Amino acid sequence: MIFNSLLTASDITFEGVLSTINDFIWGWPLIIFILAAGVFLSIRLIFLQVRKLPLAFKYMIKNETEGDGQMSAFASLCTELSATIGTGNIVGVATAICLGGPGALFWMLVAAFLGMATKFSECMLAVKYRKVEKDGHILGGPFQYIEHGMKEKFGFNFKWLAVIFAFFGVCVGLFGVGTFSQINSITSAVGNVFSFALVVELPLIGSVSIAVIIAGIILTVLVGVVIIGGAKRISMVATAIVPFMAVTYVLFCIIILTTNVAAIPAAAADIVISAFNPQAITGGIAGSFIVAMQKGIARGIFSNEAGLGSAPIAAANAQTKEPVRQGLVAMLGTFIDTILICTMTGLTIVITGAWQTGLEGVNVTIYAFSNGLPEFLQAVAPWVLSICLIFFAYTTILGWDFYSENCLEYLIGRRKPVILAYRCLYLLAVFIGPYMTISAVWTIADIFNGLMALPNLVAVVALSGVVVKETKDYFERLKQQKDKSGFLADSAEDK
Repeated sequence: MIFNSLLTASDITFEGVLSTINDFIWGWPLIIFILAAGVFLSIRLIFLQVRKLPLAFKYMIKNETEGDGQMSAFASLCTELSATIGTGNIVGVATAICLGGPGALFWMLVAAFLGMATKFSECMLAVKYRKVEKDGHILGGPFQYIEHGMKEKFGFNFKWLAVIFAFFGVCVGLFGVGTFSQINSITSAVGNVFSFALVVELPLIGSVSIAVIIAGIILTVLVGVVIIGGAKRISMVATAIVPFMAVTYVLFCIIILTTNVAAIPAAAADIVISAFNPQAITGGIAGSFIVAMQKGIARGIFSNEAGLGSAPIAAANAQTKEPVRQGLVAMLGTFIDTILICTMTGLTIVITGAWQTGLEGVNVTIYAFSNGLPEFLQAVAPWVLSICLIFFAYTTILGWDFYSENCLEYLIGRRKPVILAYRCLYLLAVFIGPYMTISAVWTIADIFNGLMALPNLVAVVALSGVVVKETKDYFERLKQQKDKSGFLADSAEDK
C-alpha cells in the first residue's frame, strides 16, 4: 500500500512537470509564430492553397515518371498520410474538444488552412535541397535545407540548427507521435471492445486486460516485420492501407452526419461561438478562449504535422524533378487529414454531445459513433472505429519510424548497426506504450512536436524568398509549355 501511494504521488509529480513544460512550449509565442508563419507564407504565395488545389489533386493522381526518388508522388503522399492520419484524427480531436470546447475545432481548421501553405513550402524545399547518392539513396528533409539552403542564402553555417531539428525528430518518433501515443490508443480501443477479457495484475503497472497485453505484443511484431524492410516496404504498406481505411472512416462519418443533418447548423454555430467565447457554450467547463486556441492548434499540428518538418522527409523521397509539383501534392496531406477527416470527427463529437460525457480519449469518439449512427449500425460502431484506429495508428508508427531513422541518419551517417539498434529501441517503445497513462502520452507528444517545429519554421520563413521564386519560375515554365503546345496545335490546323 505504501509503495502504491509513493508511485501515485510520483506519477502526479511527473505529469505535473510535463504539463508545466508543455504549457511553456505551447504558450502564446509558439502559437503566434505558427499562425504568423502560415499567414506570411499564404500571403507571399497569394493563397496558393486555394488557387492551386485542383491542380494538386491532378498531380496526386498523375505520377511523374522522370527524376530521382525512391517512391512515386502518390506513395510519398500515402507515406505522409500514414504518419498523419491516425490517433490525431480520432483521439486528438476528441481530446482537444473535451479540453477546449467545440471552439478548439475552429482553431484546428484555421491552423490547417494556413498550414497548407507551410506544408507546400517545406516540402518544396525538401525536394530542392535533398541529397541523392550514387546508389540512388536519398536523404532529405528540413535538416538539409536548414544546413544547405540557409548557408546558400545567408552565407552562414546553420548546421547546428539542423542538428537540433534532427535530434528532436528522433525524439518525436521514439517518445512522441511515433510510438507511445499510437500504441496506447490502439490498445485502449482493443480493451474497450474486449471489455469482457480477463484482467491480470502486473508489477509496477497494476490491473491490465489480457486483451491489451496480447494486442501490444501482436502490434510490436507487425511493426518489426515491416520496418526491417526499410522505406520501400513502409511506402508499399502505406499505399495499400491508408486509402482504403480513410475512405471507410469517412464513409461512416458521412452516415452519422447525414442521419443527424438537422443538427449540423447548430453544431457549426457552437463551434464558431465557442472559438471566441467558450463559456457561452460550455458554461466555463472547458476553459477560456486561450485554452480553445491552444488545444486546437496543438492538436491540429499533431494531426496534420504542417510546419513540424516530418512530411518533407517523405516528400524528399518522391520520384520527381519538380520541387513545386511535389510541394502541391504534399499540401493535400493537410487538406485530407484535417480539413476533411478532422472536421467530420469533430462534428460527430459535437452533434452527439460526446464531449460532455466525462469520457476521455478514444472513448469520446466511440460514444459519438455509437450514438450518432442509425440504430442498426450502432452495435458495430465500436468495432469499426477500433479497426480504423488500429490501422491508422499502425501506419503512423511505420511512417514515424521512417522519419526518425532519416533524422538519425543525418546525425550519424549511414551506419547500419546503429540504425538496427535504433529499430530495436523503437520496437521497445512500441511494446511499453500500452502501459503509459493517456495524459502523459499526449503531453510528451505535444512537447516534442513544439520543439521540432521551432527550428523548421525558422528555416521555412527565412527561405520563403526561395519558395516564392521557385514557385513563380515553375508556373511561368508551365504557362510557356501550354502556350507552345497551343501554338503548335494551331500551326498544324493551319496546314
